[in-house]
Amino acid sequence: MNAALRPLGASPVSVGPLGLGCWPLAGMTREGVSREVAVATVRAAIDAGVTHLDTAYCYGEHGESEQAVCEAVGGGRDAVVIASKCGIHWEPDPAGSPPRRQVTDGRPERLRAEVEESLRRLGTDRLDLLYLHAPDPAVPIEDSAGELRRLLDTGKARAIGLSNASAENLTRFAAECPLAACQMQFNMLQREIEAEVLPWCVAHGVAVVAYWPLMKGLLAGRMRRGQVFPMSDSRHKYPIFKGVEFERTLDFVDALRPVAERLGHPLANVVLAWTAEQPGITSVLFGATSPDQASDNAGALRCDLDAAARDAIQAAIEARGPVAGRRPA
Repeated sequence: MNAALRPLGASPVSVGPLGLGCWPLAGMTREGVSREVAVATVRAAIDAGVTHLDTAYCYGEHGESEQAVCEAVGGGRDAVVIASKCGIHWEPDPAGSPPRRQVTDGRPERLRAEVEESLRRLGTDRLDLLYLHAPDPAVPIEDSAGELRRLLDTGKARAIGLSNASAENLTRFAAECPLAACQMQFNMLQREIEAEVLPWCVAHGVAVVAYWPLMKGLLAGRMRRGQVFPMSDSRHKYPIFKGVEFERTLDFVDALRPVAERLGHPLANVVLAWTAEQPGITSVLFGATSPDQASDNAGALRCDLDAAARDAIQAAIEARGPVAGRRPA
């Protein structure tokens, strides 16, 4: 993999081809990562050469992910690129299980307050990259974009991004605020953004940051046939982790194993390396729940795919075909 820094659009910010997605470090996933482990995981990623750290206001009910990033970075703030997101928060949901829910709120005053809180949690005076986490259907996206433009102009952020958006969202947002990056779900088998969003970003010079490259671990090659995910594991809600869809994807993973073995890398490294070299993709976010996992995934920086590997991967993708059920059932 070419590990050189890549620019975020026309902004002054550049990132490496890999980034650490810090949602698992909030302690809310099935692993229940502790603060100590979260901090050690971020430090392991940085030590392994991954300096693009992606978090969000809502990663943890009380900002646990941002707080862990702050502690891990310490005095090395200028050596990393910190990206965060505003526009989604947690609120009580007495009827729910668990008794909380995420709420999308794109009102300017809400975004402003969340960014100020994120800066406090992160112990910094600016974000290198600030995303609107998702468009709010109840608020004109131009209003949200206008607030992020103000945050950019006042130095609270060095670059602005939009996540989980359509091409129309991007067009309307960019009319109000300089857009440096777009963060979207993308992996070997879930490539919907290639239809409209990715071409839009390429045409307008906007960087694309990909999340879910390993499909919640499915493409890392560690799941077994017949595996059933408990209710406490969010994967039980996704059709891709059930029945025929799950088994077909495990067949796909098995088809990739000889490629990884020949290259001398874990399968996850091969998947990340392939994702990072796709046209229009600027940076790829991987998750980790331990220092060892962060270090292992960062090994993709040293994984070089050759023509034979690319051909074998493409053949496996074509044989698998598109997956069903991108969203939870």
